Amino acid sequence: MTPQTVADIRARLDLSKAEATPPLDLIVGPVALRIHCEAPLRAELAEYFKEARGDAPAPDITLYAIEGQSLSPAPDWQNWAREPGKTGRKDAILDLRDGRLVHKLRTGVTFLQSPDLMVAFGPVTQHANQVVNFVNTQVLNRQQRVGWQICHAAAATRGSRTLAIAGLSGGGKSTSILRMMDLPEVAFMSNDRLLVQATESGTGGGAEALGVPKHPRINPGTILGNPRLHGMLSAERQAELRAMPVEDLWELEEKHDLFISDIYGPGRIRYAAPLTDFWVLNWQRDVEKVTMVEAVDLAKRPDLLGAIMKSPGPFYQSADGIFLSDRETPDPEAYLAALRHVRVQEVTGRVDFDAIAYLGRELFDA
Repeated sequence: MTPQTVADIRARLDLSKAEATPPLDLIVGPVALRIHCEAPLRAELAEYFKEARGDAPAPDITLYAIEGQSLSPAPDWQNWAREPGKTGRKDAILDLRDGRLVHKLRTGVTFLQSPDLMVAFGPVTQHANQVVNFVNTQVLNRQQRVGWQICHAAAATRGSRTLAIAGLSGGGKSTSILRMMDLPEVAFMSNDRLLVQATESGTGGGAEALGVPKHPRINPGTILGNPRLHGMLSAERQAELRAMPVEDLWELEEKHDLFISDIYGPGRIRYAAPLTDFWVLNWQRDVEKVTMVEAVDLAKRPDLLGAIMKSPGPFYQSADGIFLSDRETPDPEAYLAALRHVRVQEVTGRVDFDAIAYLGRELFDA
């Protein structure tokens, strides 16, 4: 029988072992989370989220991750269409009366998303990264329900000055933001998802940014181009990569997790800060033009705005209980409103990470 409600799913899952294990509490800016899961996944998540650990006696969000359970018989999954430019099947969904199931086709991990119960189940220990994403999704969902916008951007901050960087996938935003981390007192905020909202005061307006506890996943080219990161690869692997054609190295997909505290030391992560500057990468690898940063009006540049906007995806449920469909797109006007007090600039010319590091130093030192 196909499940119809969250209660139907709850009746098929055993949460008792996860509930009997001491919970894992996180604090991400204004959001407090509690995770219930068993060993060995709990230890892996505790290490991954160590910079966000904190007591949450009254959590805003409670979720579960339980190993090895599945729904039998399997639901009649409906494919979720991917964003333009992406190929292959990734997610499938089943809408319930009061929630949604999201199934990862490549890994077999399934998620129950609802206001009353949030659970990741299946081979979760083998795919801990998907549990990490599920945790972060709950932060994104909660803040979007109260008016924040989700941006496809990385960000770093030095207190009163915060820089977000967006660009097309593979455009170099992660490499760029890590170069900012070479500057003293600059803290990492987010690698790929950033929440923003406008603020108003008697002396004018501003904006706030909120990152999520997701460490950068970087390609070998980023590692080779930054001496701080060379220790992430063996000398033999570095030699192999340096022998590759530059174009092949740029396109190589070989992800490595970079733990900020391991490379940059403790205290170099900050999730919440005022947002002052937003750069959109629109540079090219095959030109000789000097790398430049110039002010733009996002209202007149839908191409740049499109690089910033990010669909919440199949997990998002609005405050009125409605889930998104895969045909819905982000609202440009909401992003323009959220960023109306932020200085937005376009990065053009050739791809040059030394140049962008220099420009970033000028910005943070201003």
